[in-house]
Amino acid sequence: MNLQFSERLLGLAIKTQEMSLWERMQPPEDISSSGHLIHWLFNYTTYVNLFWFALVCIGLFGFSYLYSNKRHKIPFYTHGNEKKHLLVTALIGLGVFLSVDMVITKISTRDMKETFWKFPGDNEDVVRIQVLAQQWAWNFRYAGADGEFNTGDDVVQLNSMVVPVGKKVMIQMTAKDVIHAFYLPNARIKADAIPGRFSKLWFDANKVGKYDIACAEMCGNHHYMMKAQLTVLSQEDFDRWVKESQQIAIATNDTEDINLRWGWQWGSK
Repeated sequence: MNLQFSERLLGLAIKTQEMSLWERMQPPEDISSSGHLIHWLFNYTTYVNLFWFALVCIGLFGFSYLYSNKRHKIPFYTHGNEKKHLLVTALIGLGVFLSVDMVITKISTRDMKETFWKFPGDNEDVVRIQVLAQQWAWNFRYAGADGEFNTGDDVVQLNSMVVPVGKKVMIQMTAKDVIHAFYLPNARIKADAIPGRFSKLWFDANKVGKYDIACAEMCGNHHYMMKAQLTVLSQEDFDRWVKESQQIAIATNDTEDINLRWGWQWGSK
């Protein structure tokens, strides 16, 4: 595992050196149908805060210039508690509150209710995956042909999650030891994996390729090793992968191996 991580790290370093500064500043490619919502809100927050920051800088340096000792030999002292001062302060504070806090709250609440918390139904055609986080790895489980989790034909993957393109993927997760955060940068989504309870998220991928999976929660000394790979295949290739992986799982199933028997009944609370 350490060797694989070192090889990936070396490859990333070489790729980074070949990229321009502007390319390195860009966010990861968005491959999901809902990632643009997060991206838009992030950009809005950044630009509005830059606007107010610019006004503060203009006021700070502008008044410092206009009322410098060179232009005003006799200083004028004020406590800034006159009605006009209080009114200006209140208006600026209200402007920041309405343009930043209220907009972010309104849009994020709408997106959560209408998209991110609108989970696929039980009868909907989705890919269901169980995720077990641990120091310092991600474990993935797919139900076998029987459709039941934690049985002998389950496909269990270490640090590798495979999904089909254009189909919703439902994730149910927990943690083995401490709190981790399952993060898909290219889908602009993440959720905590917490010991003793189950959490969930859903996403879809609209582009075939290989992408990163990371842990977004500081989980210990080797937190940097909590990296896995998301592989997005065409539906045909995914079906072939599932069939081959199930055959291998059945042939190599070891009922005594506790590392392979960590699943749970889907939908458990």
